[in-house]
Amino acid sequence: MTQQEKAERFRALHQSGCFVIANAWDAGSARILARQGFQALATTSAGLAFMLGRRDGEAAVSRDEAIGNARDIAAATELPVSADLEDGYGPAPEACAATVDAAGLAGLCGCTIEDTTGVAASPLHGFDAAVARVRGAVAAARALPSPFVLTARAENFLHGRPDLDDTIRRLTAFAEAGADCLYAPGLPDMDAIRRVVTAVAPRPVNVLSGPRAGLVPLAALAEAGVRRVSVGGVLARAAYGQLLTLGPALAAGDLPGALGAVPSHAAINEVMPGRETGSRT
Repeated sequence: MTQQEKAERFRALHQSGCFVIANAWDAGSARILARQGFQALATTSAGLAFMLGRRDGEAAVSRDEAIGNARDIAAATELPVSADLEDGYGPAPEACAATVDAAGLAGLCGCTIEDTTGVAASPLHGFDAAVARVRGAVAAARALPSPFVLTARAENFLHGRPDLDDTIRRLTAFAEAGADCLYAPGLPDMDAIRRVVTAVAPRPVNVLSGPRAGLVPLAALAEAGVRRVSVGGVLARAAYGQLLTLGPALAAGDLPGALGAVPSHAAINEVMPGRETGSRT
C-alpha cells in the first residue's frame, strides 16, 4: 500500500462511524496490534518514554527520537499510523510546523499537537499562542504531498485546570484554524464529551479511552458522536505492568508463578515477519 493510499484510508476513517486507534510503542507491539483487527495505529509518548527508560511528561524525549520511533512503527505495518508528538517540540508555530513536516516525511498519516508548554508553573500556552501553533502545524500539514490528519489537543483536564468552557473555546478555535480532528484528554463525563462533539461539529473528535467518571462501551461513545478513541499509554503500561508483577516473583525464586502463564516463544515469534533469504548483512 502506498503512502497516499494509507493517508486516504486514515482520513476516510474520520468521516463516519467510530473506531479505536491502538497505541503501539515499538515495531513489535505494532506488529501484534496490526494482527488484531485494528484499522489504524498511533504511537504513545508515554510508551516511548518508558521504552527509553525515562519519565513521561517531563519533556525527556526529543523530536528526533519521537519521529524515529514513529517511523519504525509506520514501517512495521500496512496500517495508517498517527503519532503522538506532544507539544510539537518547541513553543513557536515554526517548531510545530517542522515537527509536522518531519512526521509526514517519516511515513505518518497524522499526528497530535498539544497546547502544553512543558513548564510546570505555566503548563498551557495562552489562547492566542496555542491557536497560532495549530495554525502553523496545519500549514505544514497542507504542504505535505499526501493527506495528513492534524489533531489539535487541549490539555486543560490533564494539567489541573478542569475548565470545560475554556477547553471548548480552544478546541473551537483550533478547528477554525484548520485542525482536522479535536481532542481533549481527560474529559470528566459523557455530558462533557457530548458538549465537545457538538461545539466542534462537523469536525471529528478523539476521546482518550472514555470519560474519567468510568469507562463505557465503544457504542456509547459512538452514540455521543465520537469518531475516534485512543488509549494513550495503557497498552504499554499493561506490558510493563506484567514486569512489575512477574519480576518480584521471579527474583524470589517462584519460577512457576512468574513464568507459568507467559505466552510461548512461538506465539510471539509467529506474529513477526520472517526475513528474506540472504537479506542479513
